[in-house]
Amino acid sequence: MPISITSSGDTVQFNVRVIPRAGRSMVSGVRDGALLVRLAAPPVDGAANEALVAFIADLLDRPKRDVHIVAGQKSRDKRVRVGGLTARDLGARLSGILPA
Repeated sequence: MPISITSSGDTVQFNVRVIPRAGRSMVSGVRDGALLVRLAAPPVDGAANEALVAFIADLLDRPKRDVHIVAGQKSRDKRVRVGGLTARDLGARLSGILPA
């Protein structure tokens, strides 16, 4: 897996690099061990953070309540925690999106 994942039971954490104000929300690959996510939302009043949580929840087929930004609230570099997934589950879900 090209991104750095830490896991504890059925919870995983990984780094995300966010590029706000993109044409559309999408995963663009990996940069420096972090999942590179382009978001259509602007970085104003927490809109990009809310969009990131919704995007990751949809991407990983988890409810939004299971996705939390644990570090980097005001930064483009964030640490995201997702409950209900193991590292193996995350790897399988991202394998179809990320280059080998």
